[in-house]
Amino acid sequence: MTVSIEYETEKELGVEDADLLIRTVAEAALEYEQCPYEAEISVLVTDNPSIQEINRENRGIDAPTDVLSFPMLEFESPADFSKVEEEGFDVCNPDTGELLLGDIVLSVDKICSQAEEYGHSRKRELAFLVAHSMLHLMGYDHMEEEERAVMEQRQEAVLQNLGITR
Repeated sequence: MTVSIEYETEKELGVEDADLLIRTVAEAALEYEQCPYEAEISVLVTDNPSIQEINRENRGIDAPTDVLSFPMLEFESPADFSKVEEEGFDVCNPDTGELLLGDIVLSVDKICSQAEEYGHSRKRELAFLVAHSMLHLMGYDHMEEEERAVMEQRQEAVLQNLGITR
């Protein structure tokens, strides 16, 4: 798996080996969802003003958020990778053959404030947001109550498998 991580802020996450954690959680989510392909994602770590601007430009919501997900694929049902074969190289990096899943944008400010608000570590908050976003990249959503429950169960399972608990 290729995980490209870029930092667009001088603010510190305060998480030891944050890049390794991001990669580990991303891989664990793919494994949990039984993705049959090597995959590629990009992760941008930024601050509240920058994520607010991205949120405004892409979603029309003029407020900072904790994480944004930009999937490259449309799934008929979550984590159904059967269409990848039909799409071929349109959804794969021509140099590596890896499946292009999409982009994740994380706010350092929100990771820090939400960890404090929820009473757990920044490591746990970062891992949760990466797992959450990876599920979005694989077609999951939480607009309906039933979808939310499914997504929450899967997020927690990924984190539990890694021993990352509250």
